[in-house]
This record gives sequence, structure tokens and C-alpha cells, in this order.
Amino acid sequence: MSQSAIISEHPTSWLLFKEITKFRLSISVLFSSIAGYFLGADQISFEILTLLVIGGYCMVGASNVFNQIMERDLDALMERTKSRPLPAGHMSVNSAMTLGLILTAVGLISLYLINPKTAMFGAISIFLYVSVYTPLKTKTPLSVFVGAFPGAIPFMLGWVAATGSFGIEPGTLFMIQFFWQFPHFWAIGWFLDEDYKKAGFKMLPTGKRDKGTALQIVLYSIWTALTALIPVAQKTGALQISIYSGFVVGLLGLWLIWAALRLYRQGSVAAAKKLMLVSVSYLTLLQIIFIIDKYLIQ
Repeated sequence: MSQSAIISEHPTSWLLFKEITKFRLSISVLFSSIAGYFLGADQISFEILTLLVIGGYCMVGASNVFNQIMERDLDALMERTKSRPLPAGHMSVNSAMTLGLILTAVGLISLYLINPKTAMFGAISIFLYVSVYTPLKTKTPLSVFVGAFPGAIPFMLGWVAATGSFGIEPGTLFMIQFFWQFPHFWAIGWFLDEDYKKAGFKMLPTGKRDKGTALQIVLYSIWTALTALIPVAQKTGALQISIYSGFVVGLLGLWLIWAALRLYRQGSVAAAKKLMLVSVSYLTLLQIIFIIDKYLIQ
């Protein structure tokens, strides 16, 4: 039984909180911030790490709460989202708004206690996601491009939290996750296309599941794989990986490109789901390899 089904039958405060803040998504985003912190830190501070975990989850959770408030009527039209707390009637808009504001306040304060730049990027992320990306989803496929900006911030946010500065290193981390957004979310848009269209969401670049969309997915997969190899060149400041880790990162990139090419050839829902899973695994493994390289290889 799905989590949504459980909520529909027995809504509890904890389950409602997990659903309204999109717990699994928030944790995956938070993982990127933690990875960025470990890459940027010379010494691990558990105080800063704790503040990053609290602040990061609160900011992502708040973005998801505001997103669900704005899209509650559209969520009711889609099978995937109709059991969420707001369209299902398990939480009021006022309660959700109060929760979103509390999470925003706690998140910003936590990130500011780390350093002002971290709080600034956190604020930019929530603003772009809620005020720009969310309204654009029903208006233009360019919403994915806009959404890629807040989506790419968490990886670099961790580095800024560790160092208090923004430079080529967090910029490179941002680029990797920015390009990664496109094959990942277009794969999701591909296999959820029919459901998205019920709510009027325009998620695919050409507006449909065709070769044009698939080709763009392949191209962005290639750019993602190439960008992830930049630190091998030792030209990105303190962000460097060895040739050994670069080889593994290159193999991961080929895996991502292969999954994208498979979707291009087959054009099936199954191939899109496969690409989505590969993309999630790719980013997670890439971040782990970067961390292992820093602490165990270099």
C-alpha cells in the first residue's frame, strides 16, 4: 500500500508532515547539500552540519508546502497527487501555510547561523521554486529550465556552508547538478506525460514524447557527464578528483548516456522510468565518489 493510501485511511500528523514536505524528495535534496559540505570542509563541524541538515530540510520542505498550496486544485486532477493532504482534505490551506512559514523561518535562521551567504542562496532557491518555477509549469516547457536553477543550488549550498564563500568550486558543483536536472525531470515528464496533461502541466521541451524531446535528453546527459569530469583537469580550485575517480565518473557518465540513448531508440514509458532511476543513481554515486576521492584517495 502506498504512503498516499495510508494517509487517506489513517491521516496522522507525522504522515501528513512527510507528505506535505515530500519527505523522500527533501531527503535526497538534503543529501546533495551534505555531500557539498563534506567536499568543501577542511574540518567537519557537527554544529554546522546539524544546522545544514535542519535548515536544508526546512527550506526544501517549505518549498514543497507552498508548491502544494498553489497546485492543490491541479493535484486533485492527477492520479499521482490526488491523495496528497490538501486535495484529499486532510489538511487545511491555513494549516499548510502556517507550516510553510514556520519551516521558512526556521530554515533561514538555521542557514544564517552557518553564514549569511548560505542563507542567501537558500532564500534564492525557495523564491525561484515557489514564485517562478511553480507558476510557469502550466504556461511553458521552459519551466524546467527555470526550475533547474533552484534544483542545482543544494550541491553548491553545502560547499558555501563549509567555506563561507562562492567561487569556481561551488560553481562547478552547481553546473553538474544543473545539467543533470534535464534528463532526470524530462524522464519523469515522459512517463507521467498523460497525468501531467490532466493538470495542464507543460513539462516536455517539445510538448510531447517525440524524438525531439529524446534528443535533448541525450544532449543534456552528455553535458552532465562531461561537466562532472571537469575536476579531473585540476583547474577548479580546491575541487579536484584523481584520474582514478575520474575513470569511474566517466563510466557513470556513459551509463547515464546509454540510458538516455535507450529512451531515444525505444521511446517507451519503461525506458523513461529506467532513465529516471539511472539518473538518481548517477548523481548519488557521483557525489559519493567525489567524497571518497577527497578523504581516501587524494
